Parts: sequence; C-alpha cells; structure tokens
Amino acid sequence: MTHDYSLGEIAAYLKAELRGDPEVRIKGLNTLQNAEVGQLAFLSNPKYSKDLADTHASAVILSEKSAMDYSGDCLMTADPYLAYALISEWFTYAESRDSFVHSSVTLDVSAKIAANVYLGPNVVIKEDVVIDAGCYIESNTVVGARSKIGENSHISSNVTIYHDVTIGNSARIHSGAVIGADGFGFAPRETGGWQKIHQLGGVTIGNNVEVGACTTIDRGALNDTRVGNGVILDNHVQIAHNAVVGDNTAMAAYAGIAGSSTVGRNCILGGDVKIVGHLMVCDNVMFTAKTLVTKSVTEPGSYSSGAMPLMKTVDWRKNSVRIGQLDDIARRLKKLEE
Repeated sequence: MTHDYSLGEIAAYLKAELRGDPEVRIKGLNTLQNAEVGQLAFLSNPKYSKDLADTHASAVILSEKSAMDYSGDCLMTADPYLAYALISEWFTYAESRDSFVHSSVTLDVSAKIAANVYLGPNVVIKEDVVIDAGCYIESNTVVGARSKIGENSHISSNVTIYHDVTIGNSARIHSGAVIGADGFGFAPRETGGWQKIHQLGGVTIGNNVEVGACTTIDRGALNDTRVGNGVILDNHVQIAHNAVVGDNTAMAAYAGIAGSSTVGRNCILGGDVKIVGHLMVCDNVMFTAKTLVTKSVTEPGSYSSGAMPLMKTVDWRKNSVRIGQLDDIARRLKKLEE
C-alpha cells in the first residue's frame, strides 16, 4: 500500500508551522541519518542534531529553536517526538480489511457480533460473547464465554481471551497475549502438595489500552484484575490476579506485578521491574530497570534498587539495609578524615 501526502496536509493535521513548499510529497518516515528524498524525518533528541545538516529527508519535524540551524523544508512544533508519533499512523503498513467473517470461524449462536466486524480464519467466539462495531480479530484467536470487546479494538492472531473478560474501546492486543488465565492461587496442604484455589473473578481492561506480544493478565481470585484507560504494556509483561494498574501507566518488557498489588496512574515501570504482592504504589512514580519493589510507595518520584551477588536471604536483607546507610557512613567518614 502506497502512502503519499503533501507537506501541507501533514502540517495541517499536526497543527505545525510549515516553512517551505506545502506541495512537497511525502511517502514515508525515517531517521535523519537514513532518510531519502520523499521521506519525512524528525529531530527531538539534541544528540542527533549533528545529522541535520546532511540529511536527505524532504522535510524535517523539529522545534523552532532547531529550525534556526536548518535551511530546508520543515514543520516546526513544540513537541517533535509527539508530532512524529501522531503522523506515524498515516504511514502504517499494518494489514487492514473490511468487515468479513471467514468461513472457518466457530461462532456460538448466542454471541452478539456487530455488523461491521472482521473475524479471520479459525477464530473461535464462545457463548454470550459481545463484539462491538469496528473490531478486527485476526486468525486463530479465541474469545471465551461472556467476554466483551469494545468498539474499534484490534486483536491480533493467536490471542487467547478467556471467559468473563471485558476489554474497552480501541484496544490493541498483540499476538500471543493471554488475558484471563487463572491466577497463581494455591493453598499448601499439611501433608504436602498444593490445593488449587479456583479463580472466580475476571479481567476488566479500559479504553485505549495496548497489550504487547506474549503478555499475560491473570483473572482475579474473587474480584476482577483491573487495567485502567490508556495503559501501555510491552511484550512479556505479567500482571497477576487482583492486581490493579492505574490509567496511563506504562510497563516495559519483563515487568511484573504480583497478586493484589495496586499501581497508580501515570506510573512508569522500566524493563524487568518487579513489584511484590499486596503493595500500594501511588500516582506518578517511576521505577528504573530491574528495580525490585518490596514496600509500598506513597510519594511520587523516581525509585531504583541495585543488584547484588547471589547470597543467602538473611545476608541479603542485612546488606540491603547497609546499602541504604552508605551515604550517611560516607559523610561521617569524611568528617572524621577532616
């Protein structure tokens, strides 16, 4: 599929100030360093300013300040990275189809499917499922009993949505994701072994949520596991039973939230962050990569924890406490040396 827009059209959509020829044709996006004639580049990180003078891009999205050092056609905006994100939708090559139900679809007679929905090969829709208008569900995906998918949601191939899952409008669920599997609930037996606790809750996901490939969101033990509006989850993220993720929170790859923990709104979890169970994290918190969160966080800000060599837990706990005392020890030592 070919995309071809005028620079003037793009400027109007982005509400950017255009300097140059509005009739320049743009057929794609690229970096400053790799862009060719007919492509639009962007400059948001100052460390790439060195590439501006030599770029072959037909136009560049940049700030008004950066435009002072550039003589070519450009779109000036206060937030070039956001502008790039917005216009990227115009150039996506993702497959798109009109409403259609493939002959191999298994569709329970009790399911309620809107008229303009796409259901790909081998999709399975179970009893009392509701699929709203504009949804696009790709091949081999299963939607369990009584689940609902909101308007204009895109479910990729090989996604498993268990029973009693509610997904809001404009969701994007990538391949291999599993929504609503049993939470990890087991009671120890006195004689050894484990007694399974059947998970009786569901999963509720808000609007405009993106779930990465191979991410898992477990159903609740009694109440639903909840993911708020605007949440973005990278690949291989784990959200355990009865966890709550607040609106607009972002979780990078391999981040995980254990059972019954709550993460507030507008939080950022870097790669491989782990939050143990039954904790509360307030709004506007950032955890840097590989942070292990072992206590509740009540004040907004950025938090980190360092890695230590493998050791017995009793020794690790002692050393963890001492690491927190290092700055005070260093200051006291400096005073003694003086």
